[in-house]
Amino acid sequence: MAPLLKDELDIVIPTIRNLEFLEMWRPFFEPYHLIIVQDGDPTRTVMVPEGFDYELYNRNDINRILGPKASCISFKDSACRCFGYMVSKKKYVYTIDDDCFVAKDPTGKDIDALAKHIQNLLCPSTPLFFNTLYDPYQEGADFVRGYPFSLREGVPTAVSHGLWLNIPDYDAPTQLVKPRERNGRYVDAVMTIPKGSLFPMCGMNLAFDRELIGPAMYFGLMGDGQPIGRYDDMWAGWCVKVICDHLGLGVKTGLPYIWHSKASNPFVNLKKEYKGIFWQEDIIPFFQAAKLTKECDTVQKCYISLSQQVREKLGKIDPYFTKLADAMVTWIEAWDMLNSKDSKDSKEADANGKLKGK
Repeated sequence: MAPLLKDELDIVIPTIRNLEFLEMWRPFFEPYHLIIVQDGDPTRTVMVPEGFDYELYNRNDINRILGPKASCISFKDSACRCFGYMVSKKKYVYTIDDDCFVAKDPTGKDIDALAKHIQNLLCPSTPLFFNTLYDPYQEGADFVRGYPFSLREGVPTAVSHGLWLNIPDYDAPTQLVKPRERNGRYVDAVMTIPKGSLFPMCGMNLAFDRELIGPAMYFGLMGDGQPIGRYDDMWAGWCVKVICDHLGLGVKTGLPYIWHSKASNPFVNLKKEYKGIFWQEDIIPFFQAAKLTKECDTVQKCYISLSQQVREKLGKIDPYFTKLADAMVTWIEAWDMLNSKDSKDSKEADANGKLKGK
């Protein structure tokens, strides 16, 4: 049987190291096309195991392809991965960190995380009414008594947010007080995040429908030269959820699990997160109160409207947010530059990293 969505999905991986971890994923990833975004020193050669179909972009490639608009792509931060979303030509994207390995279910069987994400994306979501059996489209589940029949068709799923075993996705203060904590709890559940609820999105095990929500998957301006890091995926998640709620799209979270192998340094993380820990107390209410008008009928229009609100409301907190609002606009301009109908042919010609066939 042919792999699901073999010609409709790209796997995006940000990295600063050799990609030996792909050997463990070979049975699941080898049929798919990989987009590798190399962070850090562009003169360094990243080794990729033989047999994978991939293209690799470093900072020089990003600067060449985007020109002045490359300023919106973070440097020395995993947020650089969103460049891969921009140059993908596929309907779906799965992104994974290079310290994430294949997890096992309670029976000891290897988990095909990609296949489960695909299943989540191809099934509807139910953000308008919570089903107490969680995702009613999962095997062995259904809509419970009292669930309105008019809502059982659901809405298209834009995002599938997977979880992790072993190293939890904690912030630095929690890492410091729980240095030995590991997540061994496997919960066999998928649920739709209700409309109106935000969530902390983690980018290490994430899939999305690029055609439905891709332009909102901007992982912010983080890392080198910025006063904040490690909030890139969360920023994207907050923007994405507000836009999904407005456009009638769904976000799922839960299965599949991956095995997160490395705990990053909590003291380094604290330095990156320090301002964000304070700022998030204003950022969350901002997104909870954000409003999009009926004229915002595309993801791009929604995102530009959010950027204007970021400039107006969050810009008062710190000049960084004005800079971030500018980067959000630049991101949309760059996305449209590479993804408009007129740019299809030039995209093929210009967006060529170090492409290797099998």
